[in-house]
Parts: sequence; structure tokens; C-alpha cells
Amino acid sequence: MDRLKTIEVFLAVARHGSFSAAADELGLSKAMVSKHVSQLENKLGVRLLNRTTRRVGLTEAGSAYRERMKELVADLEETEQSVSKLSTEPRGTLRVLAPTSFGSFHLARAIADYRVAYPEVDVELVLTDHPGDLVEEGLDLAIRVGDLEASSLIARKLAQARVVACAAPGYLEARGRPQHPDDLRDHDCLIYTGRQLSGDWSFSIDGKVRMDRVNGHVRSNIGDALRVAAIQGAGLVQMPTYMVGLDIAAGRLEAVLERFEPPPRPIYATYLYRRYLSAKVRTFVNFLSERFYPTPYWEHWTERPPSGTFVG
Repeated sequence: MDRLKTIEVFLAVARHGSFSAAADELGLSKAMVSKHVSQLENKLGVRLLNRTTRRVGLTEAGSAYRERMKELVADLEETEQSVSKLSTEPRGTLRVLAPTSFGSFHLARAIADYRVAYPEVDVELVLTDHPGDLVEEGLDLAIRVGDLEASSLIARKLAQARVVACAAPGYLEARGRPQHPDDLRDHDCLIYTGRQLSGDWSFSIDGKVRMDRVNGHVRSNIGDALRVAAIQGAGLVQMPTYMVGLDIAAGRLEAVLERFEPPPRPIYATYLYRRYLSAKVRTFVNFLSERFYPTPYWEHWTERPPSGTFVG
């Protein structure tokens, strides 16, 4: 028999002083109630109840056992309520994995605002450009940029980012504005070395994506270093707009070759389960979706950045 059920039956008998009343409360037969109590006494090797034809009373051992079990059942109920609240009330620690640049530029600000709305949630932001394992690393969700590989993860699209080539106005004034990807042969291009195809930029030409090898004198495995170098006039850079969109809006950079842009890159929140999703994950994903979707603020090139938005 189920041990917790047996304890529940014993406590009901002790509370009512009657097998019949306990059976009525629990919706069991009197024989089944008696069987539960007998099994418990056999397991413990001690008599818990004194039975007469008129009433049922606790022995000394039964009284001690009842008091201890009442405490344990109360603790169990409190624990169950506390755990259940995790699905309805945002609380606890939320561990989020995100790409370094997107996390630094946009998630850090979003997290600060999220905690204003949900102060009982602590957030740990793990920034890395390498995909992590949600289970092995104890993560609640991960932000992914780009097309997703097939997996069992639940994915919710938060936004998308254009991939643009851009440069500082001073550089374009001095070196000219490229009109076609082929013109990049005559330009200094800032090269990101943090991916396998280092030095390759993608463009959409005649409905097809083409990879072009570019050359330049500045390279880095950190995208934001190239962004800063571009702002300083060191050359052209190709980056997602979540990194350079606010700089374009502010006039520090100008987009070029827009009609040759490759397809935009989707941004997803990924997590393990849809059913029994914790409130902290659900509210955080909803918060990000409302903040970024359908058109994120880094795409508002013709508008001033929202008040308080980090612009680097």
C-alpha cells in the first residue's frame, strides 16, 4: 500500500477516534481503513491504537507517532504548495544563456527592466558564443541567433535582425560608397575571426545567397571590437543590426549595399518543456517577446533610440 496513504488513514482514525468516521472522510471502506492501520502497526512492530467496541484511542507510541507524522505531513504540504507556486508565481533563480554581443547589447538592459516587474526572480546571465546544453549546464533557457538545428527544445521566435554592411560617414566620404558587393575589392573590410568562414561576407544576388571573400587590415574574434573600429573609420563591417542598428540610427554608421542584404537572422528563446513551464521562464520569454516583437527597436533606423536605451 502507498505509505503516504497509510499515514493519512492513520491520522484520520486518530483525529476521529473511529474507523467508521475515518472511512467516511476518506471515501474508503471500514475494512480498508483497518487494513491500512494494521499494516502500519506490523511495519513498525508496535501497537498504535487501542480498540474497543465503543471507541478507538491512541497508545503512547501512537500518540508520539501521530505528532511526528502531523509535522511531516504539514511540511510536505508546505513543500508541495511552494513548488506548485513556481508554476504560477515567478520566483527563484533564472539561468539564461545568450550570445555575447546580443546579451551585452540588449539582454542586460531587458533583465534590469524585467526584475523591476518581477523582483523575486534572480537572473544569472551566461554569455558565450558557443552553444550550451540546457540540461548539463543547469540552464532554464537559451537565446539562439540564426536558424535552429532539429532538436527536442521548444523554440519561440522573439525577433529577427538584418545583416548589414556599414561604415562610418567619414570613411565613406574618403573612400566612396560601394554600389555592388564586387566593389568591396577596393575597400578595407573589418574581418570577424570568430566563425569558421572567417573573411566571408554573405549577399543576396539575383535571388541567391553568395559568399564573398573580403580583405582588410583589421581582424578580431570579438564583434564589438570591430564595431568600434568601424565607428572610428577603420573600414567597412558586416554585422547583425542588433549590434549596429542603434549606431546607424544615431548616425555613427551608415548602411551600404542594402539591396544585397542576405536573409535576416531569426532570434529565438529556447527551453526544454512546454507543459509545466515555470512562471519565471514563461514571464521572461513573454517579456522579451513584448519588448522585441514584431519590429525590435534596433531596426528603427529613422527614429531616435528609445529613451534610456544603451547605444554603446
